[in-house]
Order: sequence, then structure tokens, then C-alpha cells
Amino acid sequence: MAVQFSEALKKTIEEVSEIAGYLWQRGWAERNAGNISLCLKDIPRSDLPDDYQPFFISLPESFPDVAGKCFLITATNHRMRDMARQPMKNAIIIRVTDDGNGFNIISHYGKTDLRPTSELASHLAVHSMIARRKSSERTIIHTHVNEIAALTQLREFCDEKHLNRVIWSMHPEARIFVPGGVGFVPYSMPGTTRAVEATVRSLEDHQVAIWEKHGLFAIGSNPSETFDLIDIIAKSASIYLMCRSTGKEPEGLTDIQIDELGKLKF
Repeated sequence: MAVQFSEALKKTIEEVSEIAGYLWQRGWAERNAGNISLCLKDIPRSDLPDDYQPFFISLPESFPDVAGKCFLITATNHRMRDMARQPMKNAIIIRVTDDGNGFNIISHYGKTDLRPTSELASHLAVHSMIARRKSSERTIIHTHVNEIAALTQLREFCDEKHLNRVIWSMHPEARIFVPGGVGFVPYSMPGTTRAVEATVRSLEDHQVAIWEKHGLFAIGSNPSETFDLIDIIAKSASIYLMCRSTGKEPEGLTDIQIDELGKLKF
């Protein structure tokens, strides 16, 4: 049975489901691909039923930096297109235990077959990094952006400096709204310790980490802002690929023009 939550939390869930729909519509979330997590404000005990019995699952490693925190997170083997229609049948809310060694599923009481995304460790590791530096990001989106997967099939774009130069030079908005650029994570098996550690290192200095031949991880203060980052980067990559499809190398903005854009304040 599902737990009934506050109106504020319902609005948050609606926003996440809206973004899930955008990911599907853009073709960035095939089958059960992609995952979203959002760090929530504490959920009062009064929002839970009197007979509430949390379902406990242990974690393969401890995450003390997010101990006691609650997260809305997409469920494993569930589709973004379904998340858009029925969010709480395709996502769960968890609370990490006070010792950081496990979590309780608090969006349901009694038996539920829903489990967090298989990328849970990656999400908790990034949320832990954010907690340590005390910054404002609360949302993580991992999705398979077609344009990014295509771009990093080209060896020249498996270089962080070159990747940022092209993304910034293809569209002025990219330099303005992604001022920190993107990080680059060389290919490794998804979900492995190596992939998780590389992603965390990349996101320490950027809001977006590009996964070679795969997609990206992005962090932002809310789901809409995080989607916007992805959308802008995808557009720059798309413009570049469209130009290359003509058989010519696009001119792009000059270094001086890129620097001028970097001085704008919004």
C-alpha cells in the first residue's frame, strides 16, 4: 500500500514525472534506461501511517554523508515513459539509515516489489559528495543522450578540453548556462566502482559528466534546471553533428566570442 504524502511532496513528484516524460520523448530513455534521484527534505513522521513498518535493505557500502536523508529515486527495470504516467508505481522514496549502512523504503508500507535503480550507488556517492561540499544541488539525472553517445564515438571528442571547446562554440547558450563546462569519463562498465569514482571526481568540478559512448550524469538544484543543462548540451552536440553531416567542419564561435559570453551574468 502506498503512503500518502504532503502537497509539497506531491508537486515535487509531479515535476520529476514531467522530466521523465521529456527524457522519453527526446529518445534519451530507451526501454528502462536512465534514472533520476532527488534529495528531499525530511519527511515528518506525522506523514506516515500509525502502523508504518519500514522495509529495510542493506547497502553494499556505507554512505555516512547522506545518513538520515530521504531520496525520491526511480525504480530498477522501470521505464521513464511509465514514470511519466504513474510516478509512484515506477519510483520509490527511501530514507538512508542513521548509520548510512542501508535504507528503508518509506513510500510503501507492507510488501512492495519496487527497488531502487541499479545505479543507486552512483547516485548516493554523488549525493554524498554534494553533502560534503554543502552546495545546493539536490537532483541527479542519468540519461542516454543520443547526440552525446554519437559525439563520443569520435575519438577526438574523448578529450575533455576539446569536447568543451566544441560544445561552447556551437551555441552561445551553452557557454552562458553551462559555464563550468562538462567533465569526461572514459568508458568503463556501468555501475562498477571505477565508473562511480570517476563520475564523482568529474562532478566535483562540473555539473555534467559525459560518459564515453553511453550518455551523461547531470546535477542541479531541481529537476527542471538539471534537464535544462542536458538539453542545452544536447543542442550544441546536435548542431555540430548536423554541420559535420554536410561533409564540412563547422566554424563555431571564436575563443574571443566564447570568452565574452563567459563574462555575462544571469
